[in-house]
Amino acid sequence: MASLPRVSETSGPAAGLVLRPLAAGDEAQFRAGHEAMAAEGFAFGLALDPGLGWDAYLRRLDDHRAGRNLPERFVPGTFLVADVAGGIVGRVSVRHRLNDFLLREGGHIGYAVLPGHRRRGYATEILRQGLVIARSLGIGRVLVTCDDGNAGSAAVIEACGGRLENVVATGAGQPPKRRYWIG
Repeated sequence: MASLPRVSETSGPAAGLVLRPLAAGDEAQFRAGHEAMAAEGFAFGLALDPGLGWDAYLRRLDDHRAGRNLPERFVPGTFLVADVAGGIVGRVSVRHRLNDFLLREGGHIGYAVLPGHRRRGYATEILRQGLVIARSLGIGRVLVTCDDGNAGSAAVIEACGGRLENVVATGAGQPPKRRYWIG
């Protein structure tokens, strides 16, 4: 994998957070995080199928980044975990371009913080570093979305410079999405 752009150090509670690719030794910790988020109805692991072996999953993420063997409606993207002192606290997915769905609801960057690590400034730092990665990919204006009722995520996006464009209706039974542009 190509090296990631250097991100300046931050201070405060999120100091030491680093975005990095998943590694061979991350399986147990990552799968536990995936299960914790699944309990909240959130897919933490991008395209992580239950019976998929770890090596195959890491290859899938490499393919995804390179734009190879993408499932229908997927675009190339960089998937990284947020690491603090060797522990996975969250993740980010930076989509290299937008398709119709991502333009309407998903955006360029999706991020999450595991339940046991919330309210420590990690989400803001994950998004901040994700924006650096998006810029390194040549993305000038970055779209970030969140559920309309997710005040915490809206605050994170606004703290990172997000300007609300609109709120759009989504599928039946799904909450509306707040669409923010940064840059």
